[in-house]
Amino acid sequence: MGDDRESGPSVPEGRAPWERPISAIGRTGANGQRRSRSERPESPDDESPQPGDSGRLGKRSPRNADTVSVAELVDKMSRSGSSRREPPERPETEEPTEIIAPITDSTPPPSPVVPPTPPHAVPESVGAPDSDRPALTRLAMSRVRRRRRLRVVGRSVVSMIAILSVALTGVVWGYLRNTDQGFLQVAALDPDSTDVVDAEGQYGDETYLIVGTDTRTGASGEVGAGTVADAEGARSDTVMLVNIPADRSRVVAVSFPRDLDVTRPECEQFDNETNTYTGEMFPEAYGDKLNATYALGGPKCLVKTIQKISGLRIGHFVGMDFAGFESMVDEVGGVEVCTAQPLFDYELGDVLPNPGTQRIDGRTALNYVRARNIESEGNGDYGRIKRQQRFLSSLLRSALSNQVLLDPGKLNGFVNAFTSDTFVENVKTQDLVTLGRSLQNVDAGAVTFLTIPTTGTNDYGNEIPNDDAIGAIFRAIIDDDPLPGEERAEPVTPESSAPAAAPDVPLLAVEPGTVSLQVSNASDIAGMAQAASDELATYGFQILTVGNFSGSAAQTVVRYSQDQEAAAATVASAIPGAAIELAPSLNNVVEVVLGSNYPGYTQFPAAFGAVIDPTQVEGAIESAPLPEDLSFTNAADDTCA
Repeated sequence: MGDDRESGPSVPEGRAPWERPISAIGRTGANGQRRSRSERPESPDDESPQPGDSGRLGKRSPRNADTVSVAELVDKMSRSGSSRREPPERPETEEPTEIIAPITDSTPPPSPVVPPTPPHAVPESVGAPDSDRPALTRLAMSRVRRRRRLRVVGRSVVSMIAILSVALTGVVWGYLRNTDQGFLQVAALDPDSTDVVDAEGQYGDETYLIVGTDTRTGASGEVGAGTVADAEGARSDTVMLVNIPADRSRVVAVSFPRDLDVTRPECEQFDNETNTYTGEMFPEAYGDKLNATYALGGPKCLVKTIQKISGLRIGHFVGMDFAGFESMVDEVGGVEVCTAQPLFDYELGDVLPNPGTQRIDGRTALNYVRARNIESEGNGDYGRIKRQQRFLSSLLRSALSNQVLLDPGKLNGFVNAFTSDTFVENVKTQDLVTLGRSLQNVDAGAVTFLTIPTTGTNDYGNEIPNDDAIGAIFRAIIDDDPLPGEERAEPVTPESSAPAAAPDVPLLAVEPGTVSLQVSNASDIAGMAQAASDELATYGFQILTVGNFSGSAAQTVVRYSQDQEAAAATVASAIPGAAIELAPSLNNVVEVVLGSNYPGYTQFPAAFGAVIDPTQVEGAIESAPLPEDLSFTNAADDTCA
């Protein structure tokens, strides 16, 4: 048969048309090396026939440089086989195999891989180059220099202020530390006493017991206190209880006669020369003088006695002898006093020979507050207390005046005199400074001096205390009620802020564990409060304090503050015959006042959630009113007497 295609000369080692390339190996050159595409001819004319090109096709297509036929591959392998490099001969002796030790607990951990530190960025300059900036005028250069000088001066001032602040802080700290070291510390306080009344109501109050002693030894004997042959040891010549409420709205100072008839508690003997306790105990005693309790049992015994009489929680004790008192008066430049007539004492002689207003020094002031045998004053103890209160009022006005507070020399001398001859507990210079600042806004009219009232003397010469009037005084102090002669500004309450009347809703019993109780005994039976509190605790009530109530009660009353009525009703349901009474000063504490109608037992309180209908009373507590003839002195009163 004829073939329409022209047949060309046969090409040896040609491939059949059905053969297809199976490899992408490029062509090789004459030396058997592979040619890259860039080494290949650019035109077909330069290309010579290659083995395997078919001459049977009528039209030749450009050959794919990346394909190789099976025949070419076989031919290439046969030709390059002889040129292969023989593998290197294996050495007869092999290198020894590396032996790796096993990993044990003693094997150190591998060193951590520390990542390379990234390169720091090189800051680029911003703004126009200096060469391109316009030249500053003379006025502009002057302004720049002025700003630079102000900047330097400002930085210098700030640095100096910082340095001075640090230095001043160090000086103040060192001063306070040095003055605190001047205080002689002595054990005196009994903060957990059961004689404290309404401890929660006294929260935030500051109560100081200030005692002036008449020890006859040391410097006190040299200033006229007497000799050891006259009287050994020390006595509480002046006893004053100072109370400052939490809001710092007033100051109340209550003076106690030195011959007040008291019941001395069990006390440990006190050595006045070393200001230490000997360990020897003395039993409770009746009919003792107040100053004798200090002579026997020292500050501890006196604090216990005063705390039992007043019900106040004494938090600070300050004792000062005659020498310290004289130095303190001299440091403030003397104190101004006034007398309507000359003062002559049978033992001390002429105290103030001339009447009228006069400034006295420390030695004269000491005789002024000590004199007890002045005929014109009648009762020596009360006349002396009145002079002491007037003197302290004047000293208070002088100490709080600018003459002392703004004079560093006087202030420093006053503090040093106070600390050098003073023995204290829980008193620091910083505390006194803080207290003084809080009282700067208190007017002199809000500082009141009171005297414990008595009803005469007994066969031993002891002043018989008026218990009802004393209870009324300290009840008014605890409840922050007005006192005679007090000129305290009452806060003005807007009518809009008055609380709205509470709706008449039933009272539901609460869980006893949520009620905090203080139990007070207002009956004549000793130990009743402790027994009742033990029983109430078995029901789950939380007992805070147990003590005596300053006053008497015919009926057992559960007193409560605002929002505690349901709690009080729950407590009253556990005490037969008890009623409830509102007492805002109690805060969130409920007080049980056991009266004479208390049966001596309790019962289970109402179940949680049960409706209670308690008896609400007003005025059930039979506290005696303040006596009309109560002796008092107002610090603002500077009249001559």
